[in-house]
Parts: sequence; structure tokens; C-alpha cells
Amino acid sequence: MKAIVVDPASASKFGFAEVPEPVPGPGQVLVDVRHSSLNAGELYMAGVLDPGAVLGFEATGLVVAAAADGSGPPVGSRVMTYADNGGWARLRAVDTTDVAVVPDSIDLGVAATLPVAAGTALRALQQAGPLTGLRVLVTGAVGGVGTFAVQLAQISGAYVIASVSSAERGKGLRELGADQVVIGLDGIDRPVDVVIDQVGGPQLVRAYGLLAPGGNVQSVGWSSQQAATFPVGSTLGRRRPITLTSVYNGGGLTDRGTNFRILLDLIDTGKLEPVIGWRDTWDRIDDAVSALTGRTLSGKAVLDLT
Repeated sequence: MKAIVVDPASASKFGFAEVPEPVPGPGQVLVDVRHSSLNAGELYMAGVLDPGAVLGFEATGLVVAAAADGSGPPVGSRVMTYADNGGWARLRAVDTTDVAVVPDSIDLGVAATLPVAAGTALRALQQAGPLTGLRVLVTGAVGGVGTFAVQLAQISGAYVIASVSSAERGKGLRELGADQVVIGLDGIDRPVDVVIDQVGGPQLVRAYGLLAPGGNVQSVGWSSQQAATFPVGSTLGRRRPITLTSVYNGGGLTDRGTNFRILLDLIDTGKLEPVIGWRDTWDRIDDAVSALTGRTLSGKAVLDLT
């Protein structure tokens, strides 16, 4: 079958090849993939995996073989899936715990934006605790995780501060639910209770310093590629402890399907709107990578398999 594979000789680090069709295990469904998406994590993995590896964390499509153990949806179901690999291929075998049925009212291409970015944003906010009335700062707010985090925090009753790199990049965030849009961290004149951080580096240190006693940082990404150096004593002396938690939405989770259904229900009821900044056929993967790495992409990039 045709697939996008790791290709170190390509400028984007990806190319096309014929690979063996997957053989599903007893607790897996076989999916005819129709749409997938692009994440920064796949770009990172392309630099560490062997040539020919098939990436693609998230994919949507139709079930063409039900799980042999009777779990999961039947043949013909429209589904959203997650796995550590295999989403950029015509067929994908995936555990039924990482599958959710997509309502007919939701475009499968739109649903392909959810498992990684929206799933990570939701998990970060869940780990932060109840948010009603709290001040939540989302850094890197224009990206895939960020646009979902802004909306989900607003849905949860928080006062949302969206941090971006420029005024141009911040357009549209108020419409998504941000109460305040700032450049970097300038203009934040009161402590915040929760930080959803995707930037890392010096900005993470500054964001940590903005936390109210008892606040917490959810570390989602590290786009700055810079070290975070905390001043001596800056983590001491708070009346109530401040926490910093790493957010991981990858393998080993048993409740991912539940969160998938939460996200799909929010879209189905019109409360959540994925931001798709790039969408085209999968043979234009190089263009999608350029948009992501060149920081011209707002929200998510969707690959339509043709």
C-alpha cells in the first residue's frame, strides 16, 4: 500500500513508498484511512526514526475489518483513531481503546485534527483541575494545541489570556474565546492560576513567575528550543506550592477514547471549532511541513488521502 515514510534525503524529511499492509491484532480494527493531520511531534520523530518508517499519529476513515475479539465499532463505521505510527498510510490497524465513532454531522477531515492537539489540550486542562473563575494563560496560542486550549478553557469557565508572538498572529483568538490577547507576556498585570505552556525556555521561566500561590504550569511543548534557567530561589517560599506537570497524550493511556468522545460531542453541539490553517492532498506533505516549520500555520494542517 502507499504511505508517507521517513526520507532523510527529502527537504521535508518525508517521501512516498510502497509498504506492507498492516495485520490487525485481536483487539484492533483495520481502517481505510481518508484523512490525517500533521504535528510537530512527527517532525521530531522523522529525525530519530529509520528511513522508511511510517508516521502519522492521528487519522480518520472507515472500518473495513472489525476487531476479532468483538471490541470496537463494526465494519463501515466512520472513526477517529490515534496510534504512535501508521496514520499516513492507506490502511491502519489500531487498538479499539484508541478509536471513537465520528457522528455523521462531522466532516472526517475536521475530526482528524482532534486526537493529538485537542486531546493534549483537554488532558492539560483536566490535569490543571477545575477552572471556573480562574485565570488561564495559554502560550503559543495560535498553534494546534493552543487554539483548542483557548476554546476548552473558555468552555470550562476560565478567564483566558492568549499569548502570541505578534499582533498579526493573534487575529481571531478573541473570537475563539480569549478574553485577552498579549504579545509574549507583556500586559499581564495580575497573577495567573494556570499556564498551558508550549514555548519553554525563558518565556516558561517568566510564566512561572506570574503564577499565583497554588497555581500550576502544564508543559505541553518547547517550541523555543531554548533552555529554561530559573533564578536561584525562584521556586521557593510560596505560601502554597506551585506545580509544573509534563503533559503526555501518547501511548499507555486507557481513557483516550473517552476524551475523544468528549471532543466530538463539543464539535457536534457547536461549542468547539477546530482551526484548520492548511488543508490539501497528502501528496503535498512538503507544503504542509513548510507551513508548520515556517510558522505561517494557524491551527492545524489536514492531509486528505486521495
